[in-house]
Amino acid sequence: LVLELNQVIIPTYGTVPDQQNLHTPEWADFDGKPDSLFFSDGQRRIDFVLVYEDESKKMTHKRSDHKKQKRKRQVYESNLINNGLQLEATRSVLDEKLIFVKVHAPWEVLCTYAEVMHIKLPLQPNDLKTRDSAFNWFSRFFRVDENVIKPEQEFFTAPFQKEHLSNFYIQDKDTFFNPATRSRIVHFVLSRVEYATKNNVKKFGINKLLDTGIYKAAFPLHDSSFRHLSTDPDCPSERYLLYREWAHPKNIFKLQPLDFIRKYYGEKIGIYFAWLGFYTNMLIVAAVVGVACFLYGCLTKDNCTWSQEVCDPNIGGNIIMCPQCDKVCTYWNLTITCESSKKLCIFDSFGTLVFAVFMGIWVTLFLEFWKRRQAELEYEWDTVEYLEQEEQVRPEYEARCTHVVINEITQQEEHVPYTACGKCIRMTFCTSAVFFWILLIIASVIGIIVYRLSVFLVFSSTLSQHISGTEAIRKYLTPQTATSVTASLISFIVIMVLNVVYEKVAILITDFELPRTQTDYENSLTTKMFLFQFVNYYSSCFYIAFFKGKFVGHPGNPVYWLGKYRNEECDPGGCLLELTTQLAIIVGGKAIWNNIQEVLLPWIKNLSGRYCAAARSEKVVPRWEQDYHLQPIGKLGLFYEYLEMVIQFGFVTLFVASFPLAPLLALINNMLEIRLDAWKLTTQFRRMVPQKAQDIGAWQPIMQGIAILAVVTNAMIIAFTSDMIPRLVYYWSFSVPPYGSHSIHTMKGYINSTLSVFNISDFKNASKPFSSWFGNQTTCRQVYRDLRYPPGHQHQYEHNIYYWHVIAAKLAFVIVMEVSVGGFEHYLFKLLFPPCRKSFKDVLSRHTY
Repeated sequence: LVLELNQVIIPTYGTVPDQQNLHTPEWADFDGKPDSLFFSDGQRRIDFVLVYEDESKKMTHKRSDHKKQKRKRQVYESNLINNGLQLEATRSVLDEKLIFVKVHAPWEVLCTYAEVMHIKLPLQPNDLKTRDSAFNWFSRFFRVDENVIKPEQEFFTAPFQKEHLSNFYIQDKDTFFNPATRSRIVHFVLSRVEYATKNNVKKFGINKLLDTGIYKAAFPLHDSSFRHLSTDPDCPSERYLLYREWAHPKNIFKLQPLDFIRKYYGEKIGIYFAWLGFYTNMLIVAAVVGVACFLYGCLTKDNCTWSQEVCDPNIGGNIIMCPQCDKVCTYWNLTITCESSKKLCIFDSFGTLVFAVFMGIWVTLFLEFWKRRQAELEYEWDTVEYLEQEEQVRPEYEARCTHVVINEITQQEEHVPYTACGKCIRMTFCTSAVFFWILLIIASVIGIIVYRLSVFLVFSSTLSQHISGTEAIRKYLTPQTATSVTASLISFIVIMVLNVVYEKVAILITDFELPRTQTDYENSLTTKMFLFQFVNYYSSCFYIAFFKGKFVGHPGNPVYWLGKYRNEECDPGGCLLELTTQLAIIVGGKAIWNNIQEVLLPWIKNLSGRYCAAARSEKVVPRWEQDYHLQPIGKLGLFYEYLEMVIQFGFVTLFVASFPLAPLLALINNMLEIRLDAWKLTTQFRRMVPQKAQDIGAWQPIMQGIAILAVVTNAMIIAFTSDMIPRLVYYWSFSVPPYGSHSIHTMKGYINSTLSVFNISDFKNASKPFSSWFGNQTTCRQVYRDLRYPPGHQHQYEHNIYYWHVIAAKLAFVIVMEVSVGGFEHYLFKLLFPPCRKSFKDVLSRHTY
């Protein structure tokens, strides 16, 4: 439904309308009541506030620009008044250049636009009895005290219609539309009122006026200070209650008052905190199992036979390893990797296998249980039919609807912003742009890989010389470790820098697409941003997990990148420990950076602003001016909060086989994140315009995609990144006859049997090390387990039968894990969620007559 507004429109920028035809706001002085939410008459409630700078007070020379801005603003405010809104202007107490325009929507305007927006309003109180959950006795210890925040009364609702006004539950016209609904209606009007036309193109909406600097801010008011109750008896002080019972750190173990959050901030913010709380609660189970698997690895690491062989001077001490780079690298002793092999035993254990299978089931349970919880919230918050009835077309879309087409179904004319050919061109351009920027991310990852290859040569040739006198440091500061840590740090810095660029690129592409509704806009932007972030954050982890050390050839015939750089090799125990290091640096650094960016910076800005204001004056400051000095929430609202948590969800699920403590760290982070986000909203940011939301939008299918990918990646990490499958194959097949010499299944001899032998005389001149060979030995061992025939064999340096057994076992493991996890989930859900029929009374309990 496109609303036709009767407005005063400027024909061109060069034409000045008669000032007598323009309506101007009322002027009033501040009445000295800092907590007042009303006009100077004390009757009309302030539903929105506009802020601008008085051009006559600006000390600049661009007077012509100031006249244009003033003219646009005057016409805009006049059109607001023509549409029924009431305006009152007040000069700032602290800064005489600032003017605050307070906006009030009278009863007639609220009723008119509530019908246009299809807003659901109460018909009568809900008299249906609800059954209490069996867990209520337990959860009451964690719920907010109902005497402090009283439960919201439930109503039967219906889309508002003025002609059926008598059917609605109206006890008081001043409270029938709550503050959140009033703000939504006023923002709807502000976004569609025109202020000028240029070349037959309409200029309208508060967003454009904010972007061009004609207004400095536009926001609804908080109802009180978060530090104390309001002195106004008509104010419920909901902001204060939210801070005390929700945002304060003392409530970290309490359940969130979701209904109260939804009432004050709207459904969109309410469902975000409902999802974040649900995700955090589900992480408790994953964290407990992860810690148990980690402890199992710690307790069994001393019994790790292959690690003992690496550290044994009679076994690992007699194994000489081949150089890991050409010429400058030297031969080295296997016992150097003793410490890393001990650490690897903690993460590369049987417990990790169990945990990977568990997380494949957990991620599906989380998503399915959240769907049920989300459906409950849709029912309780009355948003089941929101998308079909209440969501309006974006004003930017309406303004471009210049083409007329015939609807194939209704055979009626419709206005659209572009033809079918134009739409195809836009989609092609946007898709190409997305792929182009993804390729740029991949190029940056390749740059990090080249850094790894080139810097490893430097560390290999210089690091051992500088620390040769300190044996304790040599155990930990190896060339592999130094290369891995520095590359991870550089990768993290590159990720943070690219994030800033991709944010602007994604917004530009989505604006060019011109989505029809705000939900379509956010879903499109979400998909693009997540694609960018997915490649940006996870590409380095995928490289380490599935590509590093997999295509390296053998010492006599290594594989080179770009014909110059020798491909990277993993440690004898595999790349699992390096993957764990990469995850720890990226996840930890990301959490620290986000907290600095989201919490510390707004706090410092607000703190400095308060000190500057206090230095200028000690006068009583009104509520609208106090809120103006808070930080704006931004156009995308909670988008970055969702993005942060979904990226974390990916780290927790996609690579959890390499780091069982990831759910525990995520749990601790999220417990703090809930209260930090609540603290930011209630204390550091202006109040958001309350918005409706039916669900978490495009984040739901994104998480479902991550869940499917998580089972695959964890199975492949166990199979191809860890050393578990080769150890199991050795234990069950190659430690006993006919391949082995032991009488019983054992892990003894594993290291000696799996490190392939290479004859140093077979080195080519291009890769032969400068350093001379020591001792009488004529062979060295390959660093990685490539499982090849020894020199002198008729198939020397070709893959042996052990290699093909391991490959078959790895592929079989991936298939079995996929089928078993999928089958278990299928039958589990048949057991947990049997088909059921809702009663007719339940289905209609919230619907109209």
